Amino acid sequence: MVKKYLRDMVGYGSKGIKVKWPNNSRIAVQFVLNYEEGAENCVLNGDKTSEIFLSEIIGAQPVKGRNMNMESIYEYGSKRGFWRIHELFQEKKIPLTIFGVGMALEKNNDVCNAIKKANYEVASHGWRWIDYQNFSKKKEKEHMKFAIKSIKKIFGKRPLGWYTGRCSPNTLDLVVEEGGFLYCSDSYSDDLPYWIKKRNKKQLIIPYTLDNNDMRFATNQGFNSGDQFFSYLKDSFDSLYEEGKIYPKMMSIGLHCRLIGRPGRIQSLKKFINYILKFEDIWICKRIDIANHWVKNY
Repeated sequence: MVKKYLRDMVGYGSKGIKVKWPNNSRIAVQFVLNYEEGAENCVLNGDKTSEIFLSEIIGAQPVKGRNMNMESIYEYGSKRGFWRIHELFQEKKIPLTIFGVGMALEKNNDVCNAIKKANYEVASHGWRWIDYQNFSKKKEKEHMKFAIKSIKKIFGKRPLGWYTGRCSPNTLDLVVEEGGFLYCSDSYSDDLPYWIKKRNKKQLIIPYTLDNNDMRFATNQGFNSGDQFFSYLKDSFDSLYEEGKIYPKMMSIGLHCRLIGRPGRIQSLKKFINYILKFEDIWICKRIDIANHWVKNY
């Protein structure tokens, strides 16, 4: 007897599922702002080495002490980048989902107050912005509890969305076992939400993106200029919008305070937002809106 393969390689496949978004929109567009600054690897946070991921220092190596350059790059995100992005979304009156890391949010009351006032959705991005690949399930579960408690304390209600990012093989099991998340986004496997079943429990997955994502400003084979970011987002939107005439899908855009929040990059995001606002038959929404719509209709 062949053991059941643990990955779904088929998905919707040839079924051609016809989704009906609100107002018969041809595409659901969703912006995510990752708030991670202050929760990254840093000896001041009790870590053995400094952060190496997603900064202006491409190919950074871990330092067994304080990496002052890395620290200040992350600080730019909370001190200036967040506010530049926040002002843009407020000006354009566009809904936003925050992937908020608990420890990071706890270190900036001004940012938290702005998020509350703007009525952004706050989904949990874990307790720390670190790699959970080799964490024990027990320790990762403990961090998940910290993250939920933190957001509930700051914003008055628990998060309904979860995204670790640098997740482990145990992350999805922990999300399902916890039982309070309407959706999980630790997947990049589709352009539509889908359900999974674990131990007779159903869990909604709303896939995220690593390509329509400003993180590629800080990776090899990434974006070198805002024009490249804008062109890539526009091409993605145009393709999905065209497909949406028959088979509507969703488009996620991933943002980071310390990356797109730089003056030389924010213009590309402005251009993209101005471009899609010319379309009437699209749905710009929060991630929780997509989750609620899917739970109700699919």
